[in-house]
Amino acid sequence: MIRYDLQFFAKEGNGGEKTEPATAKKLNDARKEGQVAKSREIVNGFSLLALFLVLKFYVGYLGTSLLSLFPAFYDSIPEITTFYQGFMPQADIRLAFRRMLLRVLILVAPILLIGVLIAFVCNLAQVKWRPTTAPLKPKFRNMNPTSGFKKIISVNSLVELIKSILKIGLITYVCYNFLRDKWIYLMNIYDISLMQGLQIIAKLVTDLGIRIAAVYMLIALGDYIYQKVKFSNDMKMTKQEVKDEYKNSEGDPQIKGQIKARMREASRRRMMQALPQADVVITNPTHYAVAIKYDPEVADAPLVIAKGEDYLAQRIKEVAKENHIEIVENKPLARMLYANVDVGQAIPPELYQAVAEVLAFVYHLQGKV
Repeated sequence: MIRYDLQFFAKEGNGGEKTEPATAKKLNDARKEGQVAKSREIVNGFSLLALFLVLKFYVGYLGTSLLSLFPAFYDSIPEITTFYQGFMPQADIRLAFRRMLLRVLILVAPILLIGVLIAFVCNLAQVKWRPTTAPLKPKFRNMNPTSGFKKIISVNSLVELIKSILKIGLITYVCYNFLRDKWIYLMNIYDISLMQGLQIIAKLVTDLGIRIAAVYMLIALGDYIYQKVKFSNDMKMTKQEVKDEYKNSEGDPQIKGQIKARMREASRRRMMQALPQADVVITNPTHYAVAIKYDPEVADAPLVIAKGEDYLAQRIKEVAKENHIEIVENKPLARMLYANVDVGQAIPPELYQAVAEVLAFVYHLQGKV
């Protein structure tokens, strides 16, 4: 007979295959470490589309303003000219360059601001607002050549390669399909004025850019879906990991069960110690037993100081007999008290009459009334 060691067939790792969806705690911990489902292509696509849309309506004013910088520069030369050693004129080129650079920055500032705003909104829409500095911390495991080599040869690298080839192919097709009917304009650009040529080139560039951005958005949408699915699979947990996380966060179920059992036992001991102070024990008579005590100086209504079912009910009756406490059989009242009143609580007003009759009966037997 051949013996098999089943552990040989067990999966390596912590608890086998990762088949369980990630818990909220693991997703939260991953987010703190900067691990989120985010597509850079979404940011690039929206930024590219916004850039060319802004240029389409802004390029005319931008071109006119840039062309006006040249006469403005020449007109400012007399203002920046100084006399070197009293007789030789010298222009401060650095001052002129700073002035021109400032005007260029003012012209392109709206484009830059819109780009930053689009990137911020796209990232915010994907991962919500929760900044973290964890990704900025150096990780020495990333310096391991073996880990780096594994990243180069991986499924993610293959996907990135396919995505790059797809982008190049689609953009090339869009450019060819758009420009094949526009070559006539480019061939005749030397026969028209400078302003007309710039207008034609600006229109071609913006129209082509918008088309490229639209195609890029389709790639970005596919990449976003892929990143969401990939992140969900990467975050999956094994059954053992789920159990361990529950133990760490909520406590070991066995330990919690033992604690609860000890608490119940301690409560039961206190209840049995208070039982001799009862005035009466109301029974089912076999399944339930409820001990009642009435002390006007302690509470306005009678209190349930002990109750039990089955074995505990029998034990309550035994202690009652040992302490000469009256035992009264009242099936409906015993069930109502057991089901609705906890130990240490006063009986509800709707049971006042029934309990008062039982206490009056007991007091009469004891000669107290």
